[in-house]
Amino acid sequence: MTLPEPWRLLAYLVGILGFVGLNAAYLVWVERKAAGRFQRRPGPTEVGPAGLLQPIADALKLLSKQVLVPPEADRLLFRLAPLLVMAPALICLATIPFGARLGARDFHLGLLLVFAFGAINVLALMIGGWSSRNKYAIISAARVVSQNVAYEVPMLLVVITLLMITGTTNLREIVEQQTGGFWRWNILRLLSNPLMPVTFVIFFICLLAETNRAPFDMAEAESELVAGAFTEYAGMGFGVFFMAEYANIVVGCAVATVLFFGGWDSPIGLGSGLFWFLLKLYLLVFTVIWVRWTFPRTQFYRLLNLSWKTLIPISLGTLMLTAVMLKLF
Repeated sequence: MTLPEPWRLLAYLVGILGFVGLNAAYLVWVERKAAGRFQRRPGPTEVGPAGLLQPIADALKLLSKQVLVPPEADRLLFRLAPLLVMAPALICLATIPFGARLGARDFHLGLLLVFAFGAINVLALMIGGWSSRNKYAIISAARVVSQNVAYEVPMLLVVITLLMITGTTNLREIVEQQTGGFWRWNILRLLSNPLMPVTFVIFFICLLAETNRAPFDMAEAESELVAGAFTEYAGMGFGVFFMAEYANIVVGCAVATVLFFGGWDSPIGLGSGLFWFLLKLYLLVFTVIWVRWTFPRTQFYRLLNLSWKTLIPISLGTLMLTAVMLKLF
């Protein structure tokens, strides 16, 4: 039985909110446990078995704190920034096809919508830092804008390369072109572009920078900027920024799963579904966590040089190579 459209959209909205909340809560637990393993310590152990209730305790602590607005801050923008930083992730998840028939909306321009709304995240961080009237937060906001401008360019060049190969911006159609086994996934379409694995590496590096994850976490940079753009936020104001970071990681890894790893397709060509999508998604999320606790934060100017002097020339080269390969074959 098919639900009426308003009820179907309401069901997906509740599902997306629950999915984001669950990920934001328990990816923190996963990261703490992973960090503990990497650093030879136990991680959370006290609250609940194996520390599984620690995220709930943290949420209750943040909810119990008073939300303060600095005296000289722009009160409207200061309160608006946490809402702006969370909204893009929720909208982008509505376009992601988690299965052949599992997705909130099937947009013909779904890929463009993801990148269009993803840019609002940068705007929200800039507003949060600037409206705080805190020098550390303002420096962090300037860094965020510089970093995202730099890394948007190679990421979009990678996406254009994939659009040339797939010929569509519909995320569902991109996945359907890759069904039938791992040899059909875009990351292995070497006849269209022998450098497709390199293209994915560029996309993944840009994903880390876009989500402000180490070694590109200049938005926070605790050792330099206190808490970065969130310095003046307390209670759930800070908590929403924290949740948005993990929500954006999930969105970025979901887009990478769709573009490079066949979405919900089975790697051996037998069956497909939500299980395979989530397995690929969380393997990428674990890789993001792994990178954070393995590599140190880079210096800011080296971060920009990596994009402008290395990633952009390589992504331009892969774009031109793809054009030549498609013309010849």
